Amino acid sequence: MLLLDAMSPAPRALRMYLVEKNLTLPMRQVDVFTGENRQAPYLAHNPAGQTPALLLDDGTCIAESVAIMEFLEELHPDPPLIGATPAQRAETRQWQRRTELNITENIHNAYHYAEGLARFQGRIPVAPEAAEGLKRVAQDRIAWLDRMLDGHTYIVGDRFTIVDIWLYIWLDFATSVQQPFDRTLRNIAPWFERIATRPSASASLHPGCKPGGVRG
Repeated sequence: MLLLDAMSPAPRALRMYLVEKNLTLPMRQVDVFTGENRQAPYLAHNPAGQTPALLLDDGTCIAESVAIMEFLEELHPDPPLIGATPAQRAETRQWQRRTELNITENIHNAYHYAEGLARFQGRIPVAPEAAEGLKRVAQDRIAWLDRMLDGHTYIVGDRFTIVDIWLYIWLDFATSVQQPFDRTLRNIAPWFERIATRPSASASLHPGCKPGGVRG
């Protein structure tokens, strides 16, 4: 297997997962800042043009961070970061969908349309007029999630899962691109600090990240 990695939040989420699982994969870096992921030969592997992507030995390419985590989880089930039972896995996927659809996709697109506009204009469709609205929606949904987390140590109750990884990485990224969340939130704020103390949180940062720059 070969992991096509990059300095970006989704690849960082996968790197944090790998650290938590104590897994090491051979990696090759893709320069998303120059748009290498939107050109050949990368598009021959992943025509969607996103990172990361996992190349299997038979030539199959699996893209999307969460899909790669799901694949690796089947090969390496311990420690379980999705769930040890069908019910646990369903519960994890439920919360992952809530966080991605309501929060992190809005953060992502708001960045594309505002702070990242110069980088993405010409590469993907952009809507600068939508940026501020998406930021407001993301902040509202973070508060919405916070209200559901009373009594939770992690997003999925008392289990540390890929949902914690995914949301932590994106909130850390958001703070670095002028989308900080409300640090007075009674559940999300202490949860974020707990996740930040895990060794995998700092270990997952790309070596190309600079102090004060985009965190990915």
